[in-house]
Amino acid sequence: MTKIHLPRRTLLAAVPALVAAPYVARAQGKIEKPKVVLAVGGKSALYYLSLTIAEKKGYFKDAGLDVEINDFQGGSKSLEALMGGSADVTAGAYEHTIRMQQRGQAIKGFVLMGRGMQIAIGVRKELAAKIKGPADIKGMKFGVSAPGSSTHMLLIGWAAKGGLKDKDFVAIGVGAGATVVAAIEKGQVDGISQTDPALTILQDKGMIQIMVDTRTMKGNQDVFGGAYPAACLYTQPGFLTKNPNTAQALATAIARADAWLQTASPADVAKTVPKEYLLGDQAIYEKSFAGVRETISPDGVMPAGAQENCLKFLVSADPKLAADQAKIKLADTWTNEFASRVKKS
Repeated sequence: MTKIHLPRRTLLAAVPALVAAPYVARAQGKIEKPKVVLAVGGKSALYYLSLTIAEKKGYFKDAGLDVEINDFQGGSKSLEALMGGSADVTAGAYEHTIRMQQRGQAIKGFVLMGRGMQIAIGVRKELAAKIKGPADIKGMKFGVSAPGSSTHMLLIGWAAKGGLKDKDFVAIGVGAGATVVAAIEKGQVDGISQTDPALTILQDKGMIQIMVDTRTMKGNQDVFGGAYPAACLYTQPGFLTKNPNTAQALATAIARADAWLQTASPADVAKTVPKEYLLGDQAIYEKSFAGVRETISPDGVMPAGAQENCLKFLVSADPKLAADQAKIKLADTWTNEFASRVKKS
């Protein structure tokens, strides 16, 4: 057999293509909808880092997609975009699939970005001594990304442990990122329920004290009893049925980003995201990422028991959902079909 010798430079140039090829191949068949409109609420947060990585490293393009990303103030707003028909897919909290099913509207998640909630509740340092538990936040103002979003839900759940209802405190939408920091600095709120890097920035400035923390897997174990499905891509079931290859391409890109983040250095991550996401301090951003890395899904697949942990938490904070719990069919809120295909290939 004749051996073909290629110049070393040619071989090295081929390496990136060889590495990318398996991921490209995972989007099987013709893409039914190559232009996809995707809604997200607070894209700069580390909560949605896999989405930004898939965008900035060209993983969507590699999978044959042109993805238009529209950023809203919070998860509840991006959900509205999906249900209103202005978005095909949403990057949002898995818990919305359960809440929408309760309301008789079906949406289904299909690739996971976070296996831990990645949200923490903090109060202004000068108020911390007065707060021994959740009952003590009565009458206080808290900054959440948007009312109805996961940041709000964690706050409601914590308050419920102190016997409080959502009417016993005020939740104010302050978005994500720099606006969160400003809300504390300007004294607009007494506390926050938010994602990183804003939390770490405020901690480093000595401005807040953390009361509840789900930015580590231990934190999720303590609060929820194990893995908690956080950010994911979800859509209406009809989209998955009509556009299976498009859904596969989306899942492939996100799962590829998830995998890259498992071993990427904090510096490489900081260099990849838009400069404004660093909020003026790259070192703090890198520290924030290092702190939440373990809560990022390694493969886009829903972990066993995670859906049940989510439902249990939501029920504990919402009497109406508790009354309807028997009607909730978790199998209808998620499919591992697409992410598992990526994992196996």
